[in-house]
Amino acid sequence: MPISEDRPTDTAPARRARGRLRDAKGTLILIGGGTTPTGAALGGFIEMTDAKNGASIVGLTTASSQVGLARDMWLADLAQAGATNVSIPMVETRDQACDPEIVEQVRSARGIFLGGGDQVKLVSALSGTPLEDAIRDAYFDGAIVCGTSAGAAALTKTTLAGNEVDDEGKLVEQYIGPGLGLLGYHTLIDTHFTQRRRLYRLFVAIAEFPALMGLGIDEDTALVVRREIGTVVGGGGVTFVDGSSVRYNNSSEVTKGPELTISALRVGIVGTGQQLNLKKRDVVT
Repeated sequence: MPISEDRPTDTAPARRARGRLRDAKGTLILIGGGTTPTGAALGGFIEMTDAKNGASIVGLTTASSQVGLARDMWLADLAQAGATNVSIPMVETRDQACDPEIVEQVRSARGIFLGGGDQVKLVSALSGTPLEDAIRDAYFDGAIVCGTSAGAAALTKTTLAGNEVDDEGKLVEQYIGPGLGLLGYHTLIDTHFTQRRRLYRLFVAIAEFPALMGLGIDEDTALVVRREIGTVVGGGGVTFVDGSSVRYNNSSEVTKGPELTISALRVGIVGTGQQLNLKKRDVVT
């Protein structure tokens, strides 16, 4: 069942959570996938965590279809990037996400890294568990949380997946549902953006949920977010799609993709070294 931020639950706990998120001391590093160990995107994570000097990084490869293989690959890549104190515990099930030892590892880490794969799998495994709470607590207290590909897409309050052809040539149904919720501002993240030509996919998602702003992040590129300001780092750019001022939108009536019609959709590109104000939904000048 799709869940969108344009209809938030206005309860006292929800209001407290939103208020606390605005006060978080941590930083989010959202990488669009295709990460290289020597690239500026992953390099920013290593530098901000002081990982070359022994600061602890805890990684999770939960999103991967081959958790153990992904673990070995990321241990090698993070070491090549310069990290000297990395742990990637095996977390594939909700039971493992309740392990007190793993939970404490994550809660006390300087950097938390979420690898790629399937963002729905990642959210399903972590949502509502002590491990999800530990990630959030660490971020509130100042940890650097980095996600790449599915790991980045899962960090918003609302997560996008599907609506594209899979390896077998079948169209995967679009999924828009709850994410881990560390990035607010009514945002939705798409990754591998330019490389996989996902602009239309983001148009469709924003047409369905126009209160959201879509962020399309290119490969080996990061959006580094502190409070409401995101800075683009790496070899590509970040595309933003804002549906808040749309005047005509027939998405509720569409039965076939080519019928989709939207008027006054705001689209912009933020290049390397430039900044985007997520609250104002515009480039910082």
